[in-house]
Amino acid sequence: MREAVTVQVGGFANYVGSHFWNFQSSRTTRWTWTSSTAPARCTSVTRSVSKPHGRNLFLQSLVEEGQNPSTSNGASNSQKSVEDKDLIDCLENGVNFWTDYSKVQYHPQSLYELHGSWTDFDKFDNYGSAQEVVSDWSQIEEMNERLRFFVEECDHIQGIQFIVDDSGGFSSVAAQFLENIADDYTNTPVLLYCVRDPMTLGSSRRNQRVSIMRALHDAVSFSKLSSFCNLMVPIGPPSLSRSYMSSYLYIQDEKPFHASAVCAAAIHSITVPFRLQRTGPSSDLAHSSGNLDIGELLHILSDQGRQNMVTALDVAMPAPSLTDRDAMGNIEMKLHSLTPEISDEDEDPYSVESLVDFHITSERLVYEARETKPKFSHLSASLCPLPVPLPFPSIFRGNIGRHGEILSDHAEESQPKGSLDIESIPMAARLRSSSAVLPFIERRSGSLQKHGVARGAIGSLVLRDWGFGREEVEDMAEHLAKLLGPFHPEMDLTSDSD
Repeated sequence: MREAVTVQVGGFANYVGSHFWNFQSSRTTRWTWTSSTAPARCTSVTRSVSKPHGRNLFLQSLVEEGQNPSTSNGASNSQKSVEDKDLIDCLENGVNFWTDYSKVQYHPQSLYELHGSWTDFDKFDNYGSAQEVVSDWSQIEEMNERLRFFVEECDHIQGIQFIVDDSGGFSSVAAQFLENIADDYTNTPVLLYCVRDPMTLGSSRRNQRVSIMRALHDAVSFSKLSSFCNLMVPIGPPSLSRSYMSSYLYIQDEKPFHASAVCAAAIHSITVPFRLQRTGPSSDLAHSSGNLDIGELLHILSDQGRQNMVTALDVAMPAPSLTDRDAMGNIEMKLHSLTPEISDEDEDPYSVESLVDFHITSERLVYEARETKPKFSHLSASLCPLPVPLPFPSIFRGNIGRHGEILSDHAEESQPKGSLDIESIPMAARLRSSSAVLPFIERRSGSLQKHGVARGAIGSLVLRDWGFGREEVEDMAEHLAKLLGPFHPEMDLTSDSD
């Protein structure tokens, strides 16, 4: 079996990763980073020690079950139901960290704690705030060694999946590490998910300097991260509570526990082809089809059509069930994007996409109602729905049935459902390389040109404070311009004639 190494870096990425690993089996190698704060360097140091955070009720129950498995298995159904309700209430109201709902036992080498000089996590909110971390080569080398340990444990590595919270300083840390990966594992494909908490994308009022700094962070982060991966998937709409999902899901944007569950479910679904068995003459295709490894997926999406490396992630959660034949024939209308700042226009004859569905086994059912067919598409199907384990949040509305069937298109005002009421849900997810991502790229390219490259740009001082010289800023701007090239062939013709 070809294995994948998954790295998650900081902040919201750890929330997403915790849900993601709750879905997974123990066969896949996993590795994560966490962050810590350390006192700033100064001549006089005051040491403050806080009490360790205690385990919540859910984590305590896991420990008790591990110590006394016979006791937990012998509990009556009524007792178990009462206990589970208490656990769900604990999770809904008491999750403060991504570890509060993680069921995974991590390898000792999996967790790496960053030691920096910042004292307030809220100030670790831009690309330049991680300067001291990425300049500490002892830490970078330790990260390299930990990754090397897991890569060497793989018999055949199919690629590296990277989940990063790119909304702040962790973007700089990830870029530095991705650069090392590109140098050390030249032929290993890298699939990058850039995830953001919806609350960081809210339309809060900012002064001009903060707005410029935010725009420059997005541009620099995008330029650096995209330079060292083969495919980038931005994830994080401004609001999930006000999206199309509000008809079926009750999501509180202020709770990372909620938003990260949706992102993790989408990532889990789109990566199903990596875990399917290879087909052969004697293979049983009754339950799944469409196996891909990471390299094959990247070749489909970024080496064909426009050869664009930035893709949108669309999801239907839940997807129409097998009994709803009309909705299944129009699955295209049920897919909505988790990628921010993209166009709603989806009629692109040069688009390339990979669709994963937990029910559909015929590509004809997917595209029969679509006017403009993609230039190339790949369909993976599995009849195994997404499980809803106990730590999954109670985000389903009353119009969702026990097995994820959509009972009505109208949201019901009732208590949200969770793992006690719903066992599994059908999912559909799609990675789409099309002109829809053009506004996302244009905005970042334009911000860097306007605030960083243009003569007298007010953001040039900010970039200088972040450690970027004029030449490096121009290189980043040129890289973003190249990412726009596949959508504007005339730009390449002009540059060639020059």
